Amino acid sequence: MLAAALLTACGGRTISTTMDDAAITAQVKTTLLNDTQLNATKIDVSTSNGIVTISGTVRSKPEQDRAVQLARQVNGVKDVRANLTVGS
Repeated sequence: MLAAALLTACGGRTISTTMDDAAITAQVKTTLLNDTQLNATKIDVSTSNGIVTISGTVRSKPEQDRAVQLARQVNGVKDVRANLTVGS
């Protein structure tokens, strides 16, 4: 009974999925922050079922494209949704 309760925690998602999503989010954010071509300090990252959403502000369209490209390369990412605004 306890195992069933634990497996359906977090709105029907398994604990494993939730932990995987957290790990993906951390890896994507780390990847973005470590990239020398990208200013990722204004980019937020969230993950749900392996689908990463990046939102915030980037300096240019190439920077936006780079952020999406880097996020797609992270292990476990199924898709990337970009809600990025080009600005300063």
